[in-house]
Amino acid sequence: MSLPRSVAGWTIAVFGLIALVLGIVGLVRPETLLGLLGFEALAPGERASGDHTRTFMAASSMASLNMGVYYLVAVATEWRPFYRFTVPFRLLTCTVFLTLVLIGVTPGRFAGVAAWEGVGALLTGWGLWYDSRRPPGRPSTPLVASMDAGR
Repeated sequence: MSLPRSVAGWTIAVFGLIALVLGIVGLVRPETLLGLLGFEALAPGERASGDHTRTFMAASSMASLNMGVYYLVAVATEWRPFYRFTVPFRLLTCTVFLTLVLIGVTPGRFAGVAAWEGVGALLTGWGLWYDSRRPPGRPSTPLVASMDAGR
């Protein structure tokens, strides 16, 4: 897979890679991911009957892994409409997650997930704006420019 060709592409690539890795971590070691999110991580034998935390973790981790792949495919194809699509929906995710923290449904550390989504959306939006202002054919990042110079 080639490196991103735009600033917005880099923001999407970073998010996609992290989503992919966290999805794998959640599938292999769900207690690690629960701890990172601020939730109490109990051993399977300590959970009450009817507690489906591990089922939820498997489902959300698989969704995260898939989302990571979708984002990386978008980067590989420089699919800019996808980049634009992510901005309002990541802002919506930020709003919902932050609201859950504020009303006490989730632990305070979960605000980090909201912040990650919000900051990521704003960076992608800024990257799209920045990329739209550069002259056609001109690389948007020094790394891409140096790679192009070596060809």
